[in-house]
Amino acid sequence: MKRIFLFFVFLICLILATSSLVRSAEVIKLKAANYLPVTHPMSLLNGWFCDEVKKRTNGRVEITYYPGGTLLSPVKMYDGVLTGIADLGFSHIQYTRGRFPVTEVFDLPLGFPSGWTATMVATDFFNKYKPKEWDDVHVLYLTTSGPIILQTINKPVKTLEDLKGLKIRAVGQMSDIIKLLGGVPVPLPMPDVYDALRRAVIDGVTVDLSTLKYWKFAEVTKYVTADWQLGTGITFYWVINKNKWNAIPPEGQKIVTEVATEARDKQAALWDQMDIEGRDLFTSKGGQVIELSDSEASRWIKAVEPVIGEYKKTMVSKGHKDTDIDGWIKFIKERIAYWHKEQKRRGVPSAF
Repeated sequence: MKRIFLFFVFLICLILATSSLVRSAEVIKLKAANYLPVTHPMSLLNGWFCDEVKKRTNGRVEITYYPGGTLLSPVKMYDGVLTGIADLGFSHIQYTRGRFPVTEVFDLPLGFPSGWTATMVATDFFNKYKPKEWDDVHVLYLTTSGPIILQTINKPVKTLEDLKGLKIRAVGQMSDIIKLLGGVPVPLPMPDVYDALRRAVIDGVTVDLSTLKYWKFAEVTKYVTADWQLGTGITFYWVINKNKWNAIPPEGQKIVTEVATEARDKQAALWDQMDIEGRDLFTSKGGQVIELSDSEASRWIKAVEPVIGEYKKTMVSKGHKDTDIDGWIKFIKERIAYWHKEQKRRGVPSAF
């Protein structure tokens, strides 16, 4: 009887092992979407990720890549991943304001000096607080841009008074910031901004320096106001449908995670590289970069302080404790100081 029992135990183990091997041998086919232009460095980096996953899994995880908004627009990206139109998606949180309320703390003027530093801080924040707003997907990584700056087509903005009444493309929390600075926010999807600037439908745009090159804004803007002291950024996400993630065997998940970490680190450095390239191209075309004096920068910082208070009020109304929100902001500022110092120590170049 004992021998029969042992035989059945052996048989069950054999079946389970065989089934695991078969599952591991199956090719898992996924679709990844990105709205950025095909030749944009961040689009190319997503493409590298897809190719590298296939290579390191020996073809067991195969990702077909759809850049340039061919599968999903930036606004529909997250829902598209949830519903399975795409299995992986890359976009940013300002397109769906209110959907990622905790992560929107990164939209506040907290003094992010560079994309490298901001991305490291975003990673620390996500790992520490694990916001529940991301529970419906598996987050591969978050990455935050370099400082958002003001670009204008005809009018140089040297003071708050110069900005008054100008129509400025802004989305997410930047809409509130532009209002507080005296401008008129105009929400537009990024692919529509170039033409709106060219036709003077808007007077300017608030976005990072990299866009001067990679969205060709240097062709249609004349002035950049380097209001980097506000230190607001744009937080992007690279996520995968949770069911599709769970369908990948553990050894495959480990490889995907490793590649995602490498891609995030590449992206962190890429932010600053692109900002430097954008600034250099702009000035080579005769564009004027306006640096705010310390006293003027202080006026801008003071003008946007209410946006932090409004954010706290909104989050308290959603059930968060005031002390928790203060804790998030304190943590972010401490990590900014740490990572900015570390960026300098490592010799990672930045635009500011």
